Amino acid sequence: MIRQDASALRFARGLSPSLLALAVAAGLAGPALAQTAPAPQPAQAVPTAEAAPPQQTQEVERAVINRILVRGNQRIDQTTVLSYLPIQPGDTVDAAVLDVAVRTLTRTQLFADVQLGVQPNGDLIVEIVENPIINQVVFEGNGAIGEEKLREEVTLAPRGIYTRAKVQEDVGKIVELYRLSGRISATVTPKLVQLEQNRVDVIFEINEGPETGVRAITFLGNTAFSDGDLQEVMVTKRSQWWQIFGSNDNYDPNRLDYDREQLRKFYTNRGFYDFRVLSAIAELAPDDSAFGITITVEEGDRYNFGTVDVVTENDRLNPEFLKLLLPIRTGQLYESDKIEAAVDALTFAAGSAGYAFVEIDPTYRANPETDTVDVTFNVREGQRVYVDRINIIGNTRTLDNVIRREMMLTEGDAFNRTLLERSRNNLRGLGFFKDVTVEEARGSAPDRSVVNVTVQEQPTGELSVGAGFSSVDSFVVNLGVTERNFRGRGQNVVARVEWGSLRQQIDFRFTEPKFLGRDLRAGFDAFHSRYDLSEYSSYDYRSTGGGVRLSYPLNAYTLLSTRYFLKADEIIVPNNFCNGLGGGTNALCDQVGSFLNSSAGYTLFVDRRNDPIRPTRGWTGRLIQDFAGLGGDVNYVKTEAEISAYWGITPDWVVSTSASTGYVSGWGGDPIRINDRFFKGGNSFRGFETAGIGPRDVLTTDALGGNFYVIGTMELTVPNGLPEEYGIRTSLFTDVGTVGLLDERYTVDANGNPNTRIVDDLALRASAGVSIHWRSPMGPIRFDLSTILGSEDYDKTETFRFSTSTQF
Repeated sequence: MIRQDASALRFARGLSPSLLALAVAAGLAGPALAQTAPAPQPAQAVPTAEAAPPQQTQEVERAVINRILVRGNQRIDQTTVLSYLPIQPGDTVDAAVLDVAVRTLTRTQLFADVQLGVQPNGDLIVEIVENPIINQVVFEGNGAIGEEKLREEVTLAPRGIYTRAKVQEDVGKIVELYRLSGRISATVTPKLVQLEQNRVDVIFEINEGPETGVRAITFLGNTAFSDGDLQEVMVTKRSQWWQIFGSNDNYDPNRLDYDREQLRKFYTNRGFYDFRVLSAIAELAPDDSAFGITITVEEGDRYNFGTVDVVTENDRLNPEFLKLLLPIRTGQLYESDKIEAAVDALTFAAGSAGYAFVEIDPTYRANPETDTVDVTFNVREGQRVYVDRINIIGNTRTLDNVIRREMMLTEGDAFNRTLLERSRNNLRGLGFFKDVTVEEARGSAPDRSVVNVTVQEQPTGELSVGAGFSSVDSFVVNLGVTERNFRGRGQNVVARVEWGSLRQQIDFRFTEPKFLGRDLRAGFDAFHSRYDLSEYSSYDYRSTGGGVRLSYPLNAYTLLSTRYFLKADEIIVPNNFCNGLGGGTNALCDQVGSFLNSSAGYTLFVDRRNDPIRPTRGWTGRLIQDFAGLGGDVNYVKTEAEISAYWGITPDWVVSTSASTGYVSGWGGDPIRINDRFFKGGNSFRGFETAGIGPRDVLTTDALGGNFYVIGTMELTVPNGLPEEYGIRTSLFTDVGTVGLLDERYTVDANGNPNTRIVDDLALRASAGVSIHWRSPMGPIRFDLSTILGSEDYDKTETFRFSTSTQF
């Protein structure tokens, strides 16, 4: 007995006095414990401070662990706890080792409380309190932001593990979401409701507060441009009563920083090299209802480009040749965008010459006396880096090869940031992804780089069901299904049914964007359509057929498309119309019946616009030719050409002009059938009805169409004072042109005299008016108000047209 007591005494002396006191206080029956913050209590508000770090273990000297005992675990298996614990039986521990073990278990976020203690017999007691399981996440008080949007932001979710750190993180996300929506005074109070079986309900009590708008945007120091011009450049808009759908009329500091950059780009692209935003101050009204934003700018003088030079460190890169590639010339107005375009041009030129590892560093020297900026482009070789690997991340539906074929870099290529950015734009242009990020990471060696392409997919299938009314078609019903990324292969499939008083149509289209793995777009079409033209001409046209298409880009802005179509056409006229009693003319009656049309053609399209949707400068050109007679019953050559140009006076005032012409001629003695002639009017020549101009049978008033047309249009887009979010665009227009040149067999009689019942001249027609385009939720809608400036007596005119179109 004495020997045992002496042994216990020697063990006690080996421990620190504090640990010995703690062991005695516990009656040598419980472990000495190191403790973290306590578990949450029922129905309590969650504190917003960071969780306190675990207390360190009591000071102990070294001890050898005999066994490890886990207590307090309910859901988590003991082996799981031990797998996280950096201590095993037989290890020698001290206070520092125990402290590391506590922190290691705490970092797993599985436990609300962790305590460790060593008993005199060498047992390590691990006392844990598991973090609760979330039963549900509830939002209370939200009205401006829907629950679905809030759930997308927060990380807490049912059946997840509750931690105070996650709650605090979600509170910050919710507050930030409200701040971005214009409610800067919103507050969020998280609360817990304790349930049985260690479960909790997490409740976010939200006080949204008032929406903080922008009552005024004032500029100081601007003389070259008005306040209105600069406000149009900014994303932040002044609050107006009609802005019920937009969210840019509330104050957001991040958006205001972006606006400062937009103003800088606006000025520096118009010659103001020295432009600066001196300050951007937002002041809240006394009633906290709105902000007043005051932006002070310093415009400086307007500069031109001075001396433009290229300096290279590599003798094999000719600087004089590189200068010829620059889109900058001495004396031109200084534009910062041209500097970026010049860097791109030099980068691609060096890459084409085999020098992919170049760095282009433009340096500037301003000359205030002459208001010029000298620019020197320094071209030097950078570090040689090659693409080691390209990782595709986030594509759950789209196949890897669909993404990789849009990349302008592959494994083993020389790394090029410009090509990488263009690859990102290619992926964004597919329309398959909500977001695309391309990042570079270190590769397996210093001269190797890994490219990580992360995509966030979005729905690409659409079901279109609609109905509409127009002055052309009366009532129209359409049903369509489209899938732009069929089977994740990037293929486009369209199936559509449309039924209206003028036309009924069923068609199916399929397009493979990378045919045979090359930059070829191939597809086929199948269709059946019927056009009831009895209101304009006494016939009914039906067509059934199909075709194949193949497109190939000749360069970055030129596309060549080829096609072949085979279709069966049928012309139907009323009973007795062509037997002499109905008064039908040969120009129409010769076409009655069914004909097989076998044709091949091509389209050459050049697009040099700065924006494909709302261009403000640039031009487009199109040449179309079709050759019929590769078999079948119809022989003709049809040619059409069109060119359009755009000039932006200001962002809101844009002038656009277009000229188009077409001619069709038969061969092999074959006349041009009425369904292959040109009919103009309606949307193609405003102020005149559909088929309202051109050759006509004055006896039956039937429009006969022409073999030739030429039309010119000038249009001026003008501001209408309505918010951009409404999607309403207003323009002033004037159209001028003519249609005519029927086959001579129809314009003269058997004796060679003019056919008096057929009028066919090339007199010019002209009209002017106002067009209103509205991108409504139901689809594009257009209103035309026209006045006739020149017409013929037999033309059919109209002053108002309301029309809809289906974009599919």
